[in-house]
Amino acid sequence: MLSNIKVGIIGGSGLDDPRILENQSAYFATTPFGEPSDELLEGTISGVPCVLLPRHGRRHSIMPGNVNFRANIWALKEAGCTHVLASNACGGLQEYTRPGDLVVLDDFFDRTQNRKQTFYDGEPGHPVGVVHLPASSVYCERTRKVLIRAAMRFMPDTYIPGDTRPENDVPRLHLKGSCVTIEGPRFSSRCESKLFHSLGFDVINMTNVPEVILAKEAGLCYATLAIVTDYCAWHDSRDAVKVETVIENFKKSAETVKNTLVEAIKLLKTEEWDDLIATNRDVAERSRQDVH
Repeated sequence: MLSNIKVGIIGGSGLDDPRILENQSAYFATTPFGEPSDELLEGTISGVPCVLLPRHGRRHSIMPGNVNFRANIWALKEAGCTHVLASNACGGLQEYTRPGDLVVLDDFFDRTQNRKQTFYDGEPGHPVGVVHLPASSVYCERTRKVLIRAAMRFMPDTYIPGDTRPENDVPRLHLKGSCVTIEGPRFSSRCESKLFHSLGFDVINMTNVPEVILAKEAGLCYATLAIVTDYCAWHDSRDAVKVETVIENFKKSAETVKNTLVEAIKLLKTEEWDDLIATNRDVAERSRQDVH
């Protein structure tokens, strides 16, 4: 018997098109952490219940540091979501992560400064306890694999670590990748970008953290598809990142991203998830120091 799943779609760059949903209904949610970025749009994709939430608001009016990540994740959990699929525009930090590539992230490095990273902060009305969340594997590996299978339908050329890519290589799918998340809203300086490059990180963005951490704490199966739009500022022979470049290159990948999302949801519904969902939902309780 297949599981009853519900998929939250955090629409950052490119995953906020409401036309992907059938049988739509919209409502505003309230949470102990304030209001989410926008109203939640419920509907179905291939018969699977889904909830669409634009990370930056539907007018893209919320800068990265002002996104209410806790309210967003809490609202999706309260809506009954078991999974979250998200997208992030990002800069490539290596020669092998090029504009047009897609990366299914599997690790992060946090360079944010002012963001709440737990629901358990001791404030009135918030969950009680002191939680030390394991962060060595915050992305859901099973959901990542589903996202990879879906993406390979539309981007069959994968990057093999260690390969040298020709100058005019086709866009490639990366089966894993590390992402450094900065506070923003400014882009990295050349010095910062070169440092991140030297440390071996694959891509850089402004919204992966704390979203992935909070999703793990909430017990959700979370996976992210990162869309490489630029070379950040480390590459001496490439133009440094600017907004026009990000938008232009993202538009070239938008259809592939949307198709990948729909295909991933079709694949999710063919698997049994009950045991993993039950295990995930207990993660915060098992990570509470005050109950041991």
